[in-house]
Amino acid sequence: GPAGLMGEHLRARGFDVVDHLVMHAGSTESHHPFPDPTAFDVVVPLGSIHGVYEHDVIGTWIDREVEMLLTAHEAGVPVFGICFGAQAMCAALGGQVEKAPGYEVGWYSYDTDVPDAVAAGPWFTWHGDRCLLPAGPTELARNSLCTQAYRIGRTVGVQFHPEATPELIGSWVAKCPPGYFASHDTTAEAVLSGFAS
Repeated sequence: GPAGLMGEHLRARGFDVVDHLVMHAGSTESHHPFPDPTAFDVVVPLGSIHGVYEHDVIGTWIDREVEMLLTAHEAGVPVFGICFGAQAMCAALGGQVEKAPGYEVGWYSYDTDVPDAVAAGPWFTWHGDRCLLPAGPTELARNSLCTQAYRIGRTVGVQFHPEATPELIGSWVAKCPPGYFASHDTTAEAVLSGFAS
């Protein structure tokens, strides 16, 4: 999805933001080459409706994204992975990504070891997968479902969505089929009203 608040944050600090769309809506395939991550000051991989492990669906590009992220990490380029981006980075580091035993859709607070860097929340969250970290990264925040933030060197991953804006999440909500939110123990209204609090 779009960079949202993350893009605004970077532009306000003088960065030029270059969007790289991996796949177009309605498609699962992509043969576009990934950019050289060492040509950038920071790489921010964002979300996907797919799981990192769904090679039968996104096999045309997921291995290439993971390879690109590992190249960035090993070159010392800062990587800030968000949701699927954090999961892809976890895989690049040698960890695993699996279906979580439940979903988080809405606003959540987390246990954090570094509240000045990763506040407890509430954070907007929308996922059903989780990272199983390899040796090396330090877990920074968590709940009973999964790791919510981790770091190794100049690489950080967060499971939640700090880039979320009402417009961005409104567009996601509009694409959900009838009954989606009830099946995930929430409502569209609860998801969107969190921006007002």
